[in-house]
Amino acid sequence: MSLSSEQLVEALRAAGEPTRLRILALLAREELAVMELCQILDQSQPRVSRHLKLLAEAGLIERFPDGAWVFYRLSAAGPVRGLIDQALALIAPGDRLAEQDQARLTNVRAARSQAAAAYFTQNAGRWDKIRSLYVAEGEVETAILNAAGEGPFARVVDLGSGTGRMLTLLGPRARAAVGLDLSQQMLNIARTNVAQAGLASCELRHGDIFATNLPGASADLVVVHQVLHYLADPPAAVAEAARLVAAGGRLLIVDFAPHKLEFLREQHQHRRLGFTDAEMERWLSSAGLSRVKVHALPPKREPGLTVKIWSAERGREPVRSAA
Repeated sequence: MSLSSEQLVEALRAAGEPTRLRILALLAREELAVMELCQILDQSQPRVSRHLKLLAEAGLIERFPDGAWVFYRLSAAGPVRGLIDQALALIAPGDRLAEQDQARLTNVRAARSQAAAAYFTQNAGRWDKIRSLYVAEGEVETAILNAAGEGPFARVVDLGSGTGRMLTLLGPRARAAVGLDLSQQMLNIARTNVAQAGLASCELRHGDIFATNLPGASADLVVVHQVLHYLADPPAAVAEAARLVAAGGRLLIVDFAPHKLEFLREQHQHRRLGFTDAEMERWLSSAGLSRVKVHALPPKREPGLTVKIWSAERGREPVRSAA
């Protein structure tokens, strides 16, 4: 794809202002909230919002609300994104404003990490109580690695990343990885964990599992780990996850077999109490995936939860012989 002359002029005009160029450079590092940008740029909220509005109208950035906050990120792909990348690459190393903004971004990240750690500490018991109901996490993760395969993977997509454990587990086998989650608190925890693991190629993004806005057939491994039981429409999420799987790629779904632990619905917002193999295979088949495999990890004691790992693949297009 290419830009019309009018689109190119509009994009250049939007980017060609000092504060807006700084905003683009910051969003190239990660998605940020309006108030975070105000803090880093040391400018008022109305002024920053005006700059953001112009950048969004030119298609250079994307805007998305999250409760009372509004977040921004660079446009994902296409000629406009290429233009941004080229412009930012021309900023000289050691540029005073760029270094100042990076230092302030580092402070914002530190404050965010402290808040995320406190949040996780306050809520850790919720996950620990559930984890106590099934086999050790190490056994589950070993099974996930076996189901995923050795790789290396060109691109891994983790939908509903939570604390980012699947990214830190599978990231070493991937050249690039993207994690999506609707919770900014969880994304903050995941960012910290990914950074501590030294995985510079992992990107965390705010995103909806039902509408990821990621390009189709773009990942050779897609993971949906302990997410479906929270959702009102699991088959729709499976369909969206499958859409991302490239030819020859694989989708892994990790969740629970059917169970009767009603307290998980009442106290932990589980909408579904597990999934049968038949319904999961039906959803995967409807989404165009095949070669479904199932691995079960029963609990060590009853009552407990059986963890299931469903894997499915998208077949490669048949090779056509030359006429």
